[in-house]
Amino acid sequence: MQPNTLLDAILDEAGISHAGLAAHVNQAGRARGLSLRYEHTAVARWLKGQRPRGQVPDLICEVLAARLHRPVTLDDIGLGVPGEPSAAHTGSLSGFVERATALWRSDQQRRPHVLGAPAVTGTPAVMPVWEWENPPEDVDVSRGGRHRVTPGDLDMLRAARTHYEQMYRKAGGMVTRARIVGFLNAEAAPLLRGGYTDATGRQLHRATGGLVAIAGICAYDSDAHGLAQRYFHQALRLAKASGDRGLGAYVIALLVNQSLYMREHRQAVAFAEAALRAAGTDITPALASDLYAMQAKAYAHLGDGTSALSCIRRAEQSAERIRRGHEPDETGYVQPGLVNVQVAEALLSLGDVAAAGEHAAAAVGTPAHDRGRVHRLAMLSTIELRQGNADKAVAIAVQMAEQARGMESQRLRDRLRAVREHLVRSGCAGTAEAAELIDGALRLPL
Repeated sequence: MQPNTLLDAILDEAGISHAGLAAHVNQAGRARGLSLRYEHTAVARWLKGQRPRGQVPDLICEVLAARLHRPVTLDDIGLGVPGEPSAAHTGSLSGFVERATALWRSDQQRRPHVLGAPAVTGTPAVMPVWEWENPPEDVDVSRGGRHRVTPGDLDMLRAARTHYEQMYRKAGGMVTRARIVGFLNAEAAPLLRGGYTDATGRQLHRATGGLVAIAGICAYDSDAHGLAQRYFHQALRLAKASGDRGLGAYVIALLVNQSLYMREHRQAVAFAEAALRAAGTDITPALASDLYAMQAKAYAHLGDGTSALSCIRRAEQSAERIRRGHEPDETGYVQPGLVNVQVAEALLSLGDVAAAGEHAAAAVGTPAHDRGRVHRLAMLSTIELRQGNADKAVAIAVQMAEQARGMESQRLRDRLRAVREHLVRSGCAGTAEAAELIDGALRLPL
C-alpha cells in the first residue's frame, strides 16, 4: 500500500483538515440517502493508501470540487479505479509530474504516512524497472507552460545535483535530504510545469532525474526505505523521459544497492542484469564494474560461488577500463578502491577471508571521500578480526569511528554497530577502547 500523496496535496490546496473532509463527506452522503460516520482517522487511512468504499471516492471529489470551484476527478485525488483505462492525468508524463511533485511536497512537510511507508516488494517493486526497459518510449516530452525553461535553468539543476551529492558525502543523508527536497519543491517543480521543446525537455528530465536520485539516496540513508524506493522509481521514470539509458542504469544500480540491504538478493541479481542488458553500449565501465560487483555480493549471499566469482572477474575487468573524464557526473561515486571493497564483502560471504583481506587492504590504501572511507575501514576491521589480528582490528575501528564524526547517517551507524558487535563478541584484549569510542558516537541523537 503506497501513501496517497495526490489526495494529501489537494487537501492542502483546498485548506481542509482531515476532520473537515470527513464531516463534509458525511454531509454529502446524507444528501444521497447514505448514513456515513467518518472521522479524521478514516481520512488518515485514506492518505496511507487505503481505498474508501462504495460511493465515497465520488463524494470526496464532489466536496473538493465545491471547495476549489473546479472539477476534481478520481485520478486527481489518486483514486482512479484499478484496471480501468487511465485518464490522461494518470498515464501521461504530465500526470507523473503531478504525482512526483505531490510526493516532494509531502516529504518537505514531513507527513508521517509518507516518511514511514514501507518499501514495496514483488510485482510493485519490479514493474518500474520493467516499464523503463520496455516500450513505449516518450515520443515527445515538450510542454506548453508559461515559464520558458532556459539553458541557465538546466545549468542550475546540474550544479545543484553536484552540490547536494558533495553535502551527502560529507555530512550524511539525514542533513542533506531536507535541503534537496526543499530545492526540488522550490526550483525543479516549477520548471517541470514550465514550457519547453522536446530537446530541452529531455535535458530537463535528465537533470531533474539526477537530483531526484540523490534525494532517494538521502532517504535511504535516513532509513526511510519506502520513500527512497519511490524517489528511485521517480528518477527511473525521468530517465526514461530523458532518453538517457545510462542514467536509467545508474538509478537501477541504486535499486540494486537497496535490494541488497533489504536482503532481496534474487531481485538484486535481476535488477543488475536488467540494467546491463537494457543500457547496452550506453553503460560506462564505472557503472558496469559496480553492477557486476553488487551482483557478486548477491550471488555470494545466495551461496552461488561460481556465479559470484564470474561477476567478480567481470567487475575487475570493467574497472580496468575506467577512464576519468569520460564518465558522467553520476558515476563519480565509483572511485578507485570501491570495487575492491565490494569484492571483499563478496569473498567474505564465500568464506575466503585471506583474499577478502587483500581486497579490503587495497581499498583502504586508495584515497576515497569521507563517507567511502568509513565503509572501507569498517570492512578491513571486520576482516582483521576474523583473521585473529585483534590489535590491528581495534586500531582500524578507532580510525573508522573518528572518520565518521560529523556525519548524520543511519547507514554509517549500522556499520559502527556491526563493527562494535564483532569487537565485543571476540573478547580480545584492547577492544574495550574502540567499543567505548563507538558508543560515544552512537549516543549522539540524530
